[in-house]
Formats: sequence, C-alpha cells, structure tokens
Amino acid sequence: MPKCKFYIVDVFAERKFEGNQLAVFMCDEVLFEAEMQKIAKEMNYSETTFITSKENYDVRIFTPEVELPFAGHPTIGTAFVIQQELIKGNVKTLLLNLKIGPIPVLFKYKSGKPDIIWMEQNPPTFTRFFDTELISQILNLDESDIDDRFPIQEVSTGGPFIIVPLKTLDALKRAKVDVDKCLDLMENTEAKSILIFCPQVRNKGNDLSVRVFAHYHGIPEDPATGSGNGCLAAYLVKHQYFIKNSINIRVEQGHEVGRPSLLYLKAEETEEGSISVSVGGKVFLAATGELSND
Repeated sequence: MPKCKFYIVDVFAERKFEGNQLAVFMCDEVLFEAEMQKIAKEMNYSETTFITSKENYDVRIFTPEVELPFAGHPTIGTAFVIQQELIKGNVKTLLLNLKIGPIPVLFKYKSGKPDIIWMEQNPPTFTRFFDTELISQILNLDESDIDDRFPIQEVSTGGPFIIVPLKTLDALKRAKVDVDKCLDLMENTEAKSILIFCPQVRNKGNDLSVRVFAHYHGIPEDPATGSGNGCLAAYLVKHQYFIKNSINIRVEQGHEVGRPSLLYLKAEETEEGSISVSVGGKVFLAATGELSND
C-alpha cells in the first residue's frame, strides 16, 4: 500500500474534540477502491475521505460500509485540510470534485485563521411523503409527538433524508429507532437516513435541535450531518416553517452522543422558485499521522 498521511479533524465543532470527527487521507499514489473501503472500515468514523488528486481536488467519500457520492462534514473537513496542508494560504473559495459533481466551498476568516467554512449544496428535490403512524412507530414515539402542521417528507440536496418535525425537545430526546422497522422502510426509499428536529434548544442563540439516524449505513446516530441539515434548510423554506422564504439559523446536534455540534444554515427561495442552500461550520485539526504498512 502506498505511503499515506492522514489528518483527523473535528467538523461543525465550536472547539477541538467536539463536532463530527473525520479522517482525511492523502497518499503518494492512487489507492484502489477496495483499499479505500478497507481503510474507512478500519477508521470506523461515520465517513473517511481520500484526496485522489491534489491538483484538481478530486475527493472520494466512504462510510465503513459503502462509498457515498456526497456528504456534508466530509466536504467541509476535506476543504479545510486542502487549504491548510496543500495550499497553505488563505483562499476565498475552493471547488471540490466529488462523485456527485463539483461542490463550491467558501472560507470566512477570523484573525487570519479559517472561521466558518460554507458549502453550497445542489438545488433540493422534494419527493414522497410518509405516514405519521409509521414514522412514529419507527422512532418509538407517540403520534402526538410529531408536529402535524408540517409534512414528513423525503428531501435531497445530493443525499436524500427523511425529514421529521417534532414538537418538543423531550420528544427529540426520547426518540429511539426500531432498527428492523427502519431498515424495512429504507429498502423501499431513496433516503437511507432519518433527520428529526424540534424548535426547542439547549443553548441560547440556537434555533433548532436535530438528531440524525443512519442505521442503514451502519451509523446508529451521527453527531453532525451537513448533507442532512442542507435538506432540512430546504424543507424549512419550502414549507415556510419560520413563516418566510429565507432562513439564516444555527442548529445544534450531537448532544445525545457526547459530541455537541453547531451547524449554520442558510437557504432562500429565488425569484425562479428554486431554493439555494448553504451549510457552514467550524473545523479544528485534532491529530495527524501516517498509515502503517505493517
């Protein structure tokens, strides 16, 4: 196996050792797909990324089980590593070439260091709706815990999620996935993850609380999910959750798994009727190392 250097970063974190951890690999030679999948399984983070072209910023994303065409915290975390370790200077924008296509990343700086890193997502698509009774059974909640003013809907900005509005933080905390029922549903849906949210928060200044379940991908609960929160941002505008056609909010996630995270969401309905979505967060370098060939 070629010599590989890797970087462990905390994404959507307000300080080191919070947020969603990510391993970003840069190798002297191109790895085979099976090698990348094996490394991702060994790392056992929700995702691991590989920079396969240092010139074109080609990036591939793997969970421990499968390759993904797009994911949020790997995109932002990998852009941070490219800016810090390859470019080694401040840039305004980067274009990462993912399997789904090019994704623009915008850097904001504070005291000369990266502050919030923003990722633009693809225009959202809104597809099927789901029955409240079914979803409440999957989440082990009462039907009355779900906010019936808004639909349960599948939304995608590159990776599809089932978006579920809840009424209270208590309901969000009580949610516990019935794995068998969840996997049965996922066999017949494009979405392989469920995002639940509510308007009550733990920390002043935040706007929503979120949890994300991705048992289909071998991730019982994700600490911070950029792609899922991008879908949420589009959903909030589409259904005018805040009674307006644009949002600029802060979302807390990851408290239930001991990795408190903060995500920044922007979305706006354009004059043409489409919705633009951006997801932002801070990134911290936690560790570096080299892959052993032993």
